Amino acid sequence: MEFKKIFFPIGGGEELRERISGAILIAKYFNSHMEVFKSYIKPSSLMQIQDGVTKDILNEINKVEQEMFTEDLNTHLNIVKDEAKKLDVVYSTTPNDFPTVELIEKHGYRSQLIENESKYCDLVIVASPHNSKITKTFKSTVTKSGKSALMFPRIMKEFKTDNILIAWNSTTEISRAVTQAIPILRNASNVRIVNRNEFEEDMAEIEQLQKYLRMHDIETTFNIIEPTMIPGQALLSFAGENNIDLIVAGAFGVKSGFKNLIFGGTTKYILEHTKIPIFMSN
Repeated sequence: MEFKKIFFPIGGGEELRERISGAILIAKYFNSHMEVFKSYIKPSSLMQIQDGVTKDILNEINKVEQEMFTEDLNTHLNIVKDEAKKLDVVYSTTPNDFPTVELIEKHGYRSQLIENESKYCDLVIVASPHNSKITKTFKSTVTKSGKSALMFPRIMKEFKTDNILIAWNSTTEISRAVTQAIPILRNASNVRIVNRNEFEEDMAEIEQLQKYLRMHDIETTFNIIEPTMIPGQALLSFAGENNIDLIVAGAFGVKSGFKNLIFGGTTKYILEHTKIPIFMSN
């Protein structure tokens, strides 16, 4: 399938401009329309307003809230438009045959809104969490939409998919991710499959995987990598040494191989050190 619509929720924290720029790079690469999603919540909705508060005070609170929201929204809107212009991407609320981007905003709790809004797209993208701490925003984006997710480094100057690495561990999640990534894999110059085992049954599965991908005109090579004492280190080291542009992985995995690739044993190291986007499914 083509990624006609991409959904990118803006979380909190640093590198706001860099994250928006990286997201627009992805939209441009896939020739997609991207919704940059911003949520907001009124402070008064979190406050217990007593019955004794006068109307004048309530009006003043509402006025301050509106001013704060307008200023914050304008800041985000200006950044989106600035970065889109730098990358020759059109800011538009209407999808077109060329890449476009728009900023949308809604009131409410961010994780709940993301869970609802992200269902209506072809792909969700999310920046790697600050200091590798998985926030509700990050988790909702990756696990609640029912869509493929693409995590990219918080600072990313280029996005391409010439050299792709499939981190195969025989789980349902990686199987789904591979199938959903076929449009990307088909256009790659080089696709590598890696595993950490060399058992006969594993090799039979790799051969089946290669045969399946060959039906989609995707030729692959296979490598075994030796794990290190730090989970995730061998995977990223191999990817760096081989100039990998994108890793395809399952978001959850409990079998042998890259155990719990995103939300388990290798989580911390990968989220802290990856300079490579990761395409995943759960």
